Amino acid sequence: MLRRSEIELKTSGEVDAMREAGRVVARCLDAVRDAAAPGVSLKELDGVAHDVMRDAGAVPAFLDYHPHFAPSPFPGVICASVNDAVVHAIPGAYRLDEGDLLSVDCGAFLDGWCGDAAISLVVGDDPDPADLELIATTERALHAGIAAALPGARLGDVGAAIGAVARAAGYGMLADHGGHGIGRAMHEAPHVPNEGRLGRGMKMRPGLVIAIEPMLHAGGDDDYVHDDDGWTLRTSDGSRAAHVEHTVAVTPDGPRVLTLA
Repeated sequence: MLRRSEIELKTSGEVDAMREAGRVVARCLDAVRDAAAPGVSLKELDGVAHDVMRDAGAVPAFLDYHPHFAPSPFPGVICASVNDAVVHAIPGAYRLDEGDLLSVDCGAFLDGWCGDAAISLVVGDDPDPADLELIATTERALHAGIAAALPGARLGDVGAAIGAVARAAGYGMLADHGGHGIGRAMHEAPHVPNEGRLGRGMKMRPGLVIAIEPMLHAGGDDDYVHDDDGWTLRTSDGSRAAHVEHTVAVTPDGPRVLTLA
């Protein structure tokens, strides 16, 4: 039996199956983006995503997920992180306000395969240009990381590409966090760093599927802090954060993004 610490290379048919799970995740995120507006609660957005999954016959990957570091199982279908919350925030009663910076992470299983993706957006009609630039830079970092996911390249190349975009723009990054392998489980080997050195790390081969997820914030590289819920990670200096993610397959023809609508 495959252990999660071992790296599983997927066949082309298995990558196609993961693409279908990825489509469900993309539809969930599109629906949440459309529903996010001032006055809407994070719990309501959670319900929007759950409805899309149910209609597709998919199973939430986050709901009841209980890793070793968490005091309790995760109670939501999505992670909904607002303003200085970077990742893993529980979708509760908070109602969105004009100008909030919202990051939404979503994962789903379909026919035994997982997709995982995240978006960031500004709520309302009057966004702060600084927030828009933070999100745009995080998205550029994601696309740079995806472009580096080539057969024969190294995992460090992905981190180097992400980090180069983030550092050139003067943004901080969340220490000790990055992407991961994905497939039959949401979190598989290998760890995918958001900073790295060119030519270092594991050589990527066709069939490797990874989630690439930059997390940038407007402050420095201060340590993050946990909320009392044991899940939510916030910037310790209160600076705003953005988080974007795609599930990506390494193929002989280059990277294939599996979580596009």
